[in-house]
Amino acid sequence: MRVVIAGGHGQIALRLTRLLSADGHEVVGVVRNPDHEADIAAAGGQAAVLDLEQADAAAVADVLRGADVAIFSAGAGPGSGNARKDTVDRGAAALFAEAAEQAGVRRHIQVGSMGADRADSLTDDSTFTVYLKAKWAAEEDLRARDLDWTVLRPGSLTDDPGTGTVYLADKTGNGRISRDDVALVLAGLCDTPAAIGRTLELVAGDTPVRDALDNL
Repeated sequence: MRVVIAGGHGQIALRLTRLLSADGHEVVGVVRNPDHEADIAAAGGQAAVLDLEQADAAAVADVLRGADVAIFSAGAGPGSGNARKDTVDRGAAALFAEAAEQAGVRRHIQVGSMGADRADSLTDDSTFTVYLKAKWAAEEDLRARDLDWTVLRPGSLTDDPGTGTVYLADKTGNGRISRDDVALVLAGLCDTPAAIGRTLELVAGDTPVRDALDNL
């Protein structure tokens, strides 16, 4: 299986690259900074240097062509300002999905944010509200596309060691989840047909990841 990850140098993406490459899959991490190539290689993947805020869909489609799964795990990150919440968390996500359509990559997984579904009810102009609105717009864009999509909304992320047990459902309520366990779930979602066309929430729980995926 060939998997292309947008935001390939992110903390979850690098964990995911290690998991997938250890299982014998080919992983390509899309990054803006060429200095990140070595970290992706160390995780078992290969880097494609491409700025998703500047590239067009055709250039991204060239990277995606031949992939089995496209995973959008990019984000502007803390301290990036309101403008980049739109250009990355919404704009780059939509670009990546459009490129997947052009490249014929049907399986598409997008990492969203818990609380995105309440974005329309928020009226303040805080950076977090702008972020949630961008994430919600990206979800809405993806849901309208002819792709085998899944949106995964993790709870508050931690660097605690993964437990391998989670609570994965259409609605979970707020909670915390380790980045290790998010990566484990993303790896499993690559070949879980029952997740197609669904928006799933993920927090820490008591169900082994494989069982949680099988129970979908």
